[in-house]
Amino acid sequence: MLLHIPQVLDSEQVAEFRRKLDAADWADGRETVGAQGAQVKHNEQLPDASPLKAELGKALLTALERNPLFFAAALPAKILPPRFNRYADGGEYGFHVDGSVMRMPDGSQLRSDVSCTVFLNEPDEYDGGELVVSDTYGEHEVNLSAGDAIVYPSSSLHRVTPVTRGARLASFFWIQSLVRDDSQRRTLFEMDTSIQRLTATGADREAVVQLTGVYHNLLRRWAET
Repeated sequence: MLLHIPQVLDSEQVAEFRRKLDAADWADGRETVGAQGAQVKHNEQLPDASPLKAELGKALLTALERNPLFFAAALPAKILPPRFNRYADGGEYGFHVDGSVMRMPDGSQLRSDVSCTVFLNEPDEYDGGELVVSDTYGEHEVNLSAGDAIVYPSSSLHRVTPVTRGARLASFFWIQSLVRDDSQRRTLFEMDTSIQRLTATGADREAVVQLTGVYHNLLRRWAET
């Protein structure tokens, strides 16, 4: 499921992130990937040990905790601390698939079910830099407003096109979902969305309660804790 989540960060938060990232010390992005990824990755990242990465990552996770659309779509069990990257001067990341298992800071493992990118500057500030996600329905180009996020299955083949003017700033991270199967997550998300709409429009309460029960019984069946 490819889903646009608007305004994860508001304009004031984006401005604060930008102020700090514009003054940051960036490192070669190839330091955080394996040999295959290094062949197609040409960007900059905040180093994993950077205090700024930890500070901004914590602020972003706090914002996500307040976003019901993100939680309904991803059903997060674990979230890898967010990373931050910068593409400029022709920087790009060729087609690749994200690693399936990643190490958390505490040494535990995270299975990457859902990938998320949060855009941190406006599309008119740079040329190129589209996130291209390839799935069974073709290729989808994503280039969102500052503060908006996109979530998509980590199993998807994807790339970032070359940035030929300006610089593209973003945060990216991975989620281990309570429900590992993408089609099951989609079913639950669509059901949850329907329940919210029916509730808001004053639909028959007994029917809404029954549908809510179906949602939770499916989640109970599919969830891995």
